[in-house]
Amino acid sequence: MRGAQELTRRFIGAYDETARRKIMPEVAEQRILDAFQQDGTWGALFRKTSCGVAYAHGEADYNGHFGIRELCDICPEDQIARCRAAWVKPDPAAVTREARALGATGVVEVNDRAIVVEGLDEPPRYFLQHGFGYQCHDRTRPHHHRQHGRAPIGWTAENGPTPA
Repeated sequence: MRGAQELTRRFIGAYDETARRKIMPEVAEQRILDAFQQDGTWGALFRKTSCGVAYAHGEADYNGHFGIRELCDICPEDQIARCRAAWVKPDPAAVTREARALGATGVVEVNDRAIVVEGLDEPPRYFLQHGFGYQCHDRTRPHHHRQHGRAPIGWTAENGPTPA
């Protein structure tokens, strides 16, 4: 049993530095976008799975990705219109009330991109996100501009490197 524990410890330790979020260098994404745009027969392309699913069902994205505008630059215009119409900044008092009931600590913020909370794991944050149709982020794991859902590897902000 001791050998299995050591092997497990080494296996897990090997991934201490692995990014939690998706990794695709910006140059690779751009090559894909360029190829996609050259052949207009492929249909719609999305950066987030929920956006593609919502599009397939003719609905606005239930994750509120419209708040993270840089994600939408490749979306079809009709989908952008659908998401724009459904995307409403929630009342901070209502968000705070719900977040506190779920165990949030610290300041609950509602900005122009997302709800930002502390002390909530992913399931309660997703509950808030889907309930309000507005992104919900953990303050300790910020989503920097142009890095939403991405590891801070191979991406820079428009004005230089984005801090990790």
